[in-house]
Amino acid sequence: MKKLNLAIIGQGRSGRDIHGAYCRSGKNVYYDVKYVVEQDEARRKKAEQEYPGCVGLACYKELFDKKDIDLVVNASYSNMHYEITKDLLEHGFNVLSEKPFARNRFESDVLIKTAKEKGVNVYAFHNTLYAPYYLHALKVAKSGVLGEIVQINVYHNGFARRWDWQTLQKKMGGNAYNTGPHPIGIALGLLDFDEETKIIYSDMKTTTLSSGDSDDYCKVLLKAPNKPLVDMEINSTDPYCDGVIVKIQATHGAYKCGVGWYEYKYFKDEENPKKALIEESLADENGCPMYCGETLQWHEEKGTFEGNAFTVGAPAIYEEIYYNLTEGRAMSTTLEMARKIIEVIETAHAENPLEFKY
Repeated sequence: MKKLNLAIIGQGRSGRDIHGAYCRSGKNVYYDVKYVVEQDEARRKKAEQEYPGCVGLACYKELFDKKDIDLVVNASYSNMHYEITKDLLEHGFNVLSEKPFARNRFESDVLIKTAKEKGVNVYAFHNTLYAPYYLHALKVAKSGVLGEIVQINVYHNGFARRWDWQTLQKKMGGNAYNTGPHPIGIALGLLDFDEETKIIYSDMKTTTLSSGDSDDYCKVLLKAPNKPLVDMEINSTDPYCDGVIVKIQATHGAYKCGVGWYEYKYFKDEENPKKALIEESLADENGCPMYCGETLQWHEEKGTFEGNAFTVGAPAIYEEIYYNLTEGRAMSTTLEMARKIIEVIETAHAENPLEFKY
């Protein structure tokens, strides 16, 4: 099997600790890292040691005259994703862009259009859509075992103070742009990425926990025709977070899961016949008033997941990209999905404008 040549832009937490970690792992049988672009000299030299045979470059434009690159990974600052990806596409490179894919729908459309015009491929790194916990939640939701789904909650909560560049609006920081593509992708996925999905409520704010001016609280309610309500939040003020990422409430039971575990319970109609309606006041055997009450025969399942969005999701998306480039196989995550995720973030920001302070 022929390996593809890779160039990685950025050696920060994403470039080195996500994309680089995959490339250095035994799961990578598809790519050789040929170039690493990093403006910080110390990080650049470290990268040359970590990827034997690779060449360190200070600026991504130095890639333009390289003829041996099959895929460029854009793990630059969030506010640079669009500009750099567009530039690379125009120069004929296939590009995998870290999230956020773009700032808004317009930029998303430009990238998709540019790739098509230049005959190259652009991909969005939505590794959570390959994570075991998301795929399992999606499978159970679609199985029908829970009955009619009434509401879905998607959480990415915790308690944290931040003071890095990802708290700045000018750098496209904040919970929605930085963390949001993960839970928003899950929420939209559980709605089948329905194009008619709309925000029916949103709230974003900057609390005193953040040293910057971007949002660290984001609440979005999503609704699509004939589909359940999805309540999604990314809340940095929740010290009592119990690790639940997805919760599904339905007419025959409920489901919840975290990154490494799941559990759900449901009942079957044939084992629990529905009670006939009684219009008069209920009374017990002594004629005293009583409340409705029954003991359902529940079925319960619990289990754990091996791996997460990084240890499983990243290798899965890289494998798909390899076969998309070499054999033309279809991707399970599409650019339309990436565009829809950005649409939700763009709309939430438009509905909740924050003051620029820096």
